Amino acid sequence: MSSSAPASTVPSSAPNKWMILGTLMFGTFMSTLDSSIVNIALPTIRRELNAGDSVEWIVLCYLLTTTSTLLIMGKLSDLVGRRQLYITGFCVFVFGSLLCGLAWNLASLVVFRVVQGLGAAMIYAVGPAIIGDTFAPQERGQAMGFMGSIVAAGSSAGPVIGGLLLGKFGWSSIFFVNVPIGLLAIWRAWTILPASPKLTGQRFDLVGAALFLTGVTTLLIGLDFGPETDYGWDHPLVIALITVGAVLVVLFVLWEGRVREPMLPLSLFGIRSYTAAILAAFCGFVASGGNLFVIPFYLQQIIGLTPERAGLVLLAGPLTLSLVAPLGGYLSSRIPTRWLSSTGLLITASGYFALSFLDSTWDWKDVVWRTALISLGFGLFQSPNSSSALNAAPTAQRGVASSVIAFMRNLGFVIGIALAAAVWYSARNRYGLLHSIAPESATAQLMGMRSVYLTMAGLVLTGAIISVTRGKPGSAPSEPVFSDKSIVGTT
Repeated sequence: MSSSAPASTVPSSAPNKWMILGTLMFGTFMSTLDSSIVNIALPTIRRELNAGDSVEWIVLCYLLTTTSTLLIMGKLSDLVGRRQLYITGFCVFVFGSLLCGLAWNLASLVVFRVVQGLGAAMIYAVGPAIIGDTFAPQERGQAMGFMGSIVAAGSSAGPVIGGLLLGKFGWSSIFFVNVPIGLLAIWRAWTILPASPKLTGQRFDLVGAALFLTGVTTLLIGLDFGPETDYGWDHPLVIALITVGAVLVVLFVLWEGRVREPMLPLSLFGIRSYTAAILAAFCGFVASGGNLFVIPFYLQQIIGLTPERAGLVLLAGPLTLSLVAPLGGYLSSRIPTRWLSSTGLLITASGYFALSFLDSTWDWKDVVWRTALISLGFGLFQSPNSSSALNAAPTAQRGVASSVIAFMRNLGFVIGIALAAAVWYSARNRYGLLHSIAPESATAQLMGMRSVYLTMAGLVLTGAIISVTRGKPGSAPSEPVFSDKSIVGTT
């Protein structure tokens, strides 16, 4: 037992910080690759498992699981130790991958994807917090930049690697490949990651966790069903799901404000720079989700690209992000975060505004430079912004603070898809009605898509305004925060 904070929690960097970062990057690449590799296999899985339209649950259940458990995992990492939870998460992820490869029908694959999602939630929630423990405040932006680059690389490589595996070994191989790589990642984490502190004298907030898990899952299912033609936003089931989910989330917030040892300390949001960083990121990720939903339809239905060529065009964004993210991290130690992040969002907003002029006469080059502009700005924004949030959070709450960042990313994507669908469909229907043409016509579809990109540009511009008002950058108060009574030791 130690009466002082371990070396990894003080503002100076750990001596083997780059080895630790390399280990985290390896794990992040693997988990990101898995998220992007599954999408390309969906048509094959649908055919071979006779899944029909229910095949979407292979992706949806994974997203629901990770999003609804991120905060829970973040709190657990503060209680049991970040190293312990990170390694456990990889073990669960690898075990889930093995089960997914052995799945015999859609139902079993969905269940096993939930197991895989639980492991991914542990990895996503804890990774940034370990970076916060390992690197000094002025170096965290650079470290987050490298992580942003590896996330983009995993997203880019997923469809390519997935296509090769599908062609040679079948859909099970996209899950089986995680097993040997995952075991290597577990070994690396076990030998490289430093001991981390854990808090005692605190109970886990079971009521808060139950309210959050149920509320977020219900709300996300409602938001996912809303844009679908089989349901619609006025469907009684969709209205009930969204209403119940929203009520449970409100009850969660009220409970967290009253309970003595909350799962999510609301005092975090009293830190201005932290709250501004979280809200700005949320605006950016909502726009990203909307763009990812609309742009494939434009490329294939409006300008007639094949799926293969459309996929190559969409690589412009991740490739640009993988190059720019380390630059954003490097600049974060030299330019104040409020100006660097806000400038990045302004560039991103200009990219969305440029896409609002999309037309049926465009070719792939018109889309590539605009998509690259969006990613250029987001690369300058994301790493400094995440670093700013981690720096502002108290050390003792860094695990849950880190998980909030990941939660906002996932939630933003889901809400972005729902918002884009709502704006797109309503705008095209209104245009079709006013001009006496079919809403499904190319002209009406374009009007709807343009409305989406104008909405996303305004949303990102709002994020830039929030970002610039965050105040001067600063580290978390009283660091290290762990005291004699709060630290039991290291794991």
